[in-house]
Amino acid sequence: MEEVVSLCRRRGFIFQSSEIYGGINGFWDYGPLGVALKRNLKDAWWNDIVMCPPDGPDGNPINVVGLDATIIMNARVWEASGHVAGFNDPMVDCRESKKRYRADQLLLLVPPDAAQGGDAGTRLFAYLEADTDSLAAASKKATKHCRRSGAKLDATVLPQSLLALDVAKWNNVVGPDAQEAGTLTEPRMFNLMYDVYNGPLHDEENRTYLRPETAQGIFANFQNVVDTSRVRVPFGIAQIGKAFRNEVTPRNFTFRSREFEQMEIEFFIHPSESDQWYAYWRNHRYQWWQSVGLAGDNLTLREHDQDELAHYAREGAGTCDVEYCFPFTAPGFGELEGVAHRTDFDLRQHAEHSGLKHKLQYFDQARNERYFPHVIEPSAGADRGTLALLCEAYTPDPERPSKVYMKFTPRMAPIKAAVFPLVAKDGMPDVAERIYKQLRQRFAVQFDVKQNIGKRYARMDEAGTPYCITVDGDTLTDQTVTVRDRDSATQQRMPIDAVETFLQEKIGG
Repeated sequence: MEEVVSLCRRRGFIFQSSEIYGGINGFWDYGPLGVALKRNLKDAWWNDIVMCPPDGPDGNPINVVGLDATIIMNARVWEASGHVAGFNDPMVDCRESKKRYRADQLLLLVPPDAAQGGDAGTRLFAYLEADTDSLAAASKKATKHCRRSGAKLDATVLPQSLLALDVAKWNNVVGPDAQEAGTLTEPRMFNLMYDVYNGPLHDEENRTYLRPETAQGIFANFQNVVDTSRVRVPFGIAQIGKAFRNEVTPRNFTFRSREFEQMEIEFFIHPSESDQWYAYWRNHRYQWWQSVGLAGDNLTLREHDQDELAHYAREGAGTCDVEYCFPFTAPGFGELEGVAHRTDFDLRQHAEHSGLKHKLQYFDQARNERYFPHVIEPSAGADRGTLALLCEAYTPDPERPSKVYMKFTPRMAPIKAAVFPLVAKDGMPDVAERIYKQLRQRFAVQFDVKQNIGKRYARMDEAGTPYCITVDGDTLTDQTVTVRDRDSATQQRMPIDAVETFLQEKIGG
């Protein structure tokens, strides 16, 4: 992961926000290549969901419309949704390291003496779940502890949750970044929403929040969309937008940030068809991530257990995650997108809190029935998706380990092609520039004349550019160019007039 982060900084994919002032934890800026990669991901999602949606399970085209709701809404939206009362995480502080952790994300390594009951001096070593560096640090401390007692750390003893530990034994816990035991405080509940004030007065009457999810803007506008659009159940409302969560422990690069972007669909259905539509969206979203470049063993689909279901899900309602094996979760997986049957929870809540119960019900003319539609919600993270594309694309050259190329699919690649003159003389730059100006009308291409051709290829490989087009001495006589493939490094000769068609076939758009 350190190598991926280093390349992101060096090549302009992702920077630390406010870096010249020492940065700010949990916030990241996208550089020229990063913003192009993320934009390609969002554009592909919007195109495949809203502009050209797939056929439904019955073979008929589905209908999805777009929305762009505000980041700041009336505070009552968040009271109705349950976020004000229930959007809390248990937080613990470490008195030694001065760091803060989510208690529900702390696991304990259990040495043999503790597993067998232990005594008052038994040590338990905490680490952050799905964080290999934190686990390695805890293992090192636990191994050192066992060595002093002549025992060996037993890998067969499963880790246990900090919150499941008897409070009387908390003094035996060594924190993830501590050396001494007993430095973790008792957990306190911490609301993840950012408070903001609407207007000049900072008082309770003007208090509201930065949205922690984009979904509620869709639910609050449900009736507006039905009244102004020719939509009929089943139909979807899609939105891409920023959300904010004051995470206790933002970590793992852009995976868990305090400002992030979501790509969400709320798909409204008749309650009797919920199982059919849940299975449809679950399978479709998994296949979509495969289509944009996550087609290997690093992608998986995991159904939630009943004890994992969210507050809006009834028993038996389907919920699953499309997960990716990030370097910091390996050999485990981290959530990329959740697909959830939200039932009719949200529309009922807003109907009750707004006093518009009858208006927020949907009248189904075909069924001659009035009801609250159920909702299937595929909710993806644009930042996590971009990070997964970066991790999947990072490919060291097996013949030259110091050389790296980013193996993006052409559709996701920030730069689709680069145009080079072999040397900066004999009229080659002029021809190359003419080709570049022609191609840039349709594709994201780059023109480069600096340094030798090998270094220019290497730069484009690290940027993930699929094709490099080189103008050489033969071009001036036969009007052909060399097209180099990033992944195989093979080259083929083709007429200048054929290059645009070639890119169209390989890249599309």
